Order: sequence, then C-alpha cells, then structure tokens
Amino acid sequence: MADAIKGWDRNQIAERAALELRDGTYVNLGIGIPTLVSNYIPKGVNVTLQSENGMLGMGPFPFEGDEDPDLINAGKQTITELPQTAYFDSAQSFAMIRGGKIAMAILGAMEVSEAGDLANWMIPGKLVKGMGGAMDLVAGVGRVVVVMDHTSKHGESKVLRECSLPLTGKAVVNRIITNLGVLDVVAGGLKIVELAEGVSEADLRAATEARIVG
Repeated sequence: MADAIKGWDRNQIAERAALELRDGTYVNLGIGIPTLVSNYIPKGVNVTLQSENGMLGMGPFPFEGDEDPDLINAGKQTITELPQTAYFDSAQSFAMIRGGKIAMAILGAMEVSEAGDLANWMIPGKLVKGMGGAMDLVAGVGRVVVVMDHTSKHGESKVLRECSLPLTGKAVVNRIITNLGVLDVVAGGLKIVELAEGVSEADLRAATEARIVG
C-alpha cells in the first residue's frame, strides 16, 4: 500500500477497541496492542479486567519507578492493583474462562480468516513457549474482538480467505479492528463497519484477501 495510507496507529486501534467495552462486564485483554485498551476505557464504563495468570481487577500500568516486579499480567508486563483486586490460582482463573464468566476477549492476531478463524500463537519453525490461554479464551468467552495490523510489513494481507498458520480457534472471531478499519464476521465473509481516518473503502478492499460482502 502507498505510504500515505496508514490509517490508525497502535494507540488509535486500542482506543477504537475500547469502544467495544460494555459497562459492568468482565474482559480479558491479550498481549500486545490489546494491553493498550486499558488506557482508553470510556468515562462512565466500569469494566473488570481479568488476567489468566490469576488476577481479577487489574489496575493501570505503573509510573516509572513504581513498578512491582511481582505484580504482572499474562504478558509479564508490570501492572498495578486496585482496592477490589482479587488473586487466585491458574486453575480458578481458567475455570472462569471455560465456564463462560468472561464476557469478552480482545486479542492480537497474526492472521484472521473470513470465517472468523484465528491464528495468533505460532509461526512454524520459530521458537514459541506455548499457546498460553488463547485457545481457552476463544472457546469460553462470549465475544472475541481481534486487533491487528491489516497487512504484514511486506504489504501482504493478514485478513485472509483461509489462515495459513496453525489455528487458535475456528469461527471464533466476531469483530476485527485493524489500522484500516473495522470489519464484522458475517455469513459469507466480512462486512465493513467503519473506515479509519484517511482510508477509503477501495484501500481497505485492496488490502483484504478475504471476501467482503454487503
């Protein structure tokens, strides 16, 4: 794509994703761009953030010098606690996820297909430590929102007819938010919901391998 067509940056993607949050819900934020969503929770929206390493009620990132190395999220980033924060073991954390107690997960992705298939945990041949909680999250939460760059650094689409990487889950994604806009997974393909500033529908379609319907 041309250099002039950039759309949203990482923080703007996170800010747009924060508009998906609903008051009073429990939400899991994945590693990467999703962690930035906590910086943009709309005023008047009270959500409880859950981390699969055993924390319910995560606070914001600490100021420099105030970090507690023993207080981290699932991505090993230092965070803060709140007066209502609760701690528990991994088994109880995943019981919440598998039991459908978490309303939404906002996750990063390497690839997403038009059917809502998600690949976000490994690239064959590269060293990875494991899938983490992603497979449980996409199977157990009520709604999955993916945030990602629309294309690779080589300009290749990451919104595909079919994923080429190992899947985290099949038909699990509800909404995709990229630097170019917002798309919903619907019958037959993807539906354009919103375009990022400076991005035309033609730009988004040209960067998308998946079928866009409607």
